[in-house]
Parts: sequence; structure tokens; C-alpha cells
Amino acid sequence: MRRRDFITAIGAAVVWPLAVRAQQPATTVIGFLSSASSDAFSPYVAAFRAGLAETGHVEAGSLIIEFRWADGQYARLPALADELVRRGVSLIVATGGIVSAQSAKAATASIPIVCTSGFDPVALGLGSSLNKPGGNLTGVSFFAAELSAKRIDILRQLVPSAAIALLVNPNNPNASVELRDARAAAKLAGQSIRVLNASSEHDLDDLTESFDRERPGALLVSSDPFFVAQRNRLIGLAKRYSIPVMYGERQIVFDGGLLSYGASIADVYRQAGIYAGKILSGAKPADLPILRPTKFELVINLKTAKALGLTIPPELLALADEVVE
Repeated sequence: MRRRDFITAIGAAVVWPLAVRAQQPATTVIGFLSSASSDAFSPYVAAFRAGLAETGHVEAGSLIIEFRWADGQYARLPALADELVRRGVSLIVATGGIVSAQSAKAATASIPIVCTSGFDPVALGLGSSLNKPGGNLTGVSFFAAELSAKRIDILRQLVPSAAIALLVNPNNPNASVELRDARAAAKLAGQSIRVLNASSEHDLDDLTESFDRERPGALLVSSDPFFVAQRNRLIGLAKRYSIPVMYGERQIVFDGGLLSYGASIADVYRQAGIYAGKILSGAKPADLPILRPTKFELVINLKTAKALGLTIPPELLALADEVVE
């Protein structure tokens, strides 16, 4: 081979891989930040991916999702949000409560954020209004705290004379609003409500001791990722002390909980996936209204009711969207 041909060949060998790389699409990274754990939220991640796919975005090749799970420890969220920002993600999906959204918002004012929350983001200063949030954050807010009155009403239909206790996570900003609404609903019914706090496994140990001293007639468990992660333990406590328990998440009922009432969380995450896809396609979060769900579900586990010695009133069964037998 002549020297000139050799040099030309070497040059082509160098340039060709660069040209191929230049033709390949850039990788888009979605950051998924959650206060919950991966096992507890796997059905919701699937729903998010389904919504994303509806907009033509599939997690493969040039699109990847980076997950960051706080496993119920809210204090970890700011550092996890900062990790995603340093990773250079194109979008952050902040899930598992308002603390995730607050942490993402504090970490970046430019990266788009899609949040799912049981609280009003506007009330906490994360957006200008529900219809036109402005800034870099939008999402779906299912206002779980506002459902306290309905949940208490359902419990009273099941056990009319029972003294109701409310279990909350004091580290969750939703707790004070949910407690306020629950107290107001109980007062209208001529009852008071006992408040129980738990934010760690140690607190759940104390809860067991509390039940040994004074068992509530019925228990309302607030919507919180920590309680979802600890659902098996809560279900075990309810069985041990024969306590009717109302949850906010339907998946707990399928795992053995008695009943739940709340927004369709899977639908909330599907809508978050749709919003994420729209933003990846060029939409601005400032122009996407913060949505509120229209679908709410009552789920009852008849097997658990039988184990607790409870008979579900026919009128309550008629209201149920799903019955686990």
C-alpha cells in the first residue's frame, strides 16, 4: 500500500466512528424521585411507563429512567434530588408525596418537574395556580388529605359506635391538614378522634404497646409512603388486635387490608407519564395545568372482614368498586 493510501485509510477509520456516533440520537434521561420503596411502588412505575408510552416514549435505547428511592426516609430526598440534577436529567418525576416535589423544586429551577402528590402544590408555593402553574413544575395532585371525611364516614357505616383513631406520619407535611379534616369530620359526627404518630419502625413498636393498653375501635391510616412500605406490619397489627382499618391505597387491601378509599393511584401515575412524555416532546410545564383525579375507588376485602368477625353492610358493598373475595 502506498503511503498516501495508508494515511487516507487511517483517517477514514478515525472519522467513520465519529460520524456514526454523531448520527446516533442523544440519550434522554428521566429522573424518578420517590420517598417510597421500589417494591411498594412497582405497580405505579408500570402505570407511569404506560402513560409515557401513550405519548410515543418508550424506555429503551435513547431513553432511560434513573430511579432514586428514599425508602420512606424523607430526610434523604434533598440529596437524591441533587444527585439527579448532577446526573443531567432532562426531567424529574417527583412522587410519593409533597416532600419529593419540594426537594426537586429546591434542587433545580430549570429542569422540568412532574409531581404526584396528595396535597395542593399551589398552597405550598410550588406553583402560581392549578390551571397555569408557571415555573418548572406541574403534575397531578389527588388531595388525599381532603378524603378524610369520606373515609371516616365509611368507617362509621361499618362500625357505627367505634372510637376512631387516626395514624399519621408527623414528618409528612400532609399530616396537619389530614388531621384537621379528620377532626372536623369526627366533630360533625359527634365524635372525637385519637391521634397516633409513627414515622419509623421503632414508632410502630410503640404502637403495639399502645394497642396493648388501649385498643381503638377502628383505625384510619393516612396516605403516606412509609405506611405503604410497612403495610404488612400494619395488616398484622389489625389482625392481632381485631381492628377494622381504613387505608388510602387499594394495593394494601389486596395484600390483606380490610378496605381503602381514595383516588386511583395507578391512573394518577399514568397521567404523570403522559405529562412527562408531553414535556419530552416540547411542552412546557408552566403551561400544563396541575390535574386533579376524577376517579375514586372503594375496595373491600371480604376475606379479611370475615377474619375480623365483621359483616359488611349490603349498602356499603353496593358502593364498592372492587371486592376481594
